Amino acid sequence: MSDLRIKPFDFAAAVAKAGLRPDGTPRTDATGAAPGGFKAAMNTALQEVSASQFEAQRLQRELTLGNPTVSLEDTVMAMQKAQIGFQATLQVRNRLAQAYSDIMNMQV
Repeated sequence: MSDLRIKPFDFAAAVAKAGLRPDGTPRTDATGAAPGGFKAAMNTALQEVSASQFEAQRLQRELTLGNPTVSLEDTVMAMQKAQIGFQATLQVRNRLAQAYSDIMNMQV
């Protein structure tokens, strides 16, 4: 039986992953650019959401085939985790599209 647990939120790790210092200012490397940047953060987030969806699909398939090592609870938890990740990704996409639209409609 796999153990699916929600990890507690680690603010320091989230700040570091976002490319920020603990005081909220952007980290910079020797060239002055933020490491990774927005593109890298979005790629990582999309890959994590995709991986959780593939894991949920795998567990669904194994449960359907009658694999005794896969429980219904683990499968439902994986499906919910994948759905929440997808919904969050969808909200980020919608907000980015709205921000782009707002910027394009600004008077210069």
